[in-house]
Amino acid sequence: MTWAVVPRAAAQVPIPNLPRPQQDTARPDTIPVPQFRYPPPVPPLGAMWRSLLLPGWGQAVLHRRVTGAVFVFWEGLSLTMTLKASDQLRYLRRTDADTLAIRLKKQEVQDWAVVLAFNHLLAGAEAFVSAELWDFPAELTSRALPGGRVGVGLALYWGR
Repeated sequence: MTWAVVPRAAAQVPIPNLPRPQQDTARPDTIPVPQFRYPPPVPPLGAMWRSLLLPGWGQAVLHRRVTGAVFVFWEGLSLTMTLKASDQLRYLRRTDADTLAIRLKKQEVQDWAVVLAFNHLLAGAEAFVSAELWDFPAELTSRALPGGRVGVGLALYWGR
């Protein structure tokens, strides 16, 4: 049996130019795609940075007033409690209180500081997701089910 060496150029076979099928443009599309992409008033990263700086600001720009108010409420509560606990900690240290009481109050200050930081991070993430899903056509609805039960779910609207 003999083996022949084939040069590289001979191994390449050109592909013939075949005619492409024509599309029927007179017939409408079978699946209409709604044009519902509206840009948000602020880009997602802009909304995130606003809410990281001041929780609720990114939500306010995106017209999510209730969500923004919840973040402002938690910001105020956690900031107030952090300042109150740190003031009590200073008082305990000035009066030479029990070391256990000082340690517990210091833990309370740290806990409220963590809640404060978590509120900032959660507000930023929520603003980013809200800006990304700005024009998502979904609505939460409830309806009566057989047997007197109530069902809650998303209603998606397709088409017009």
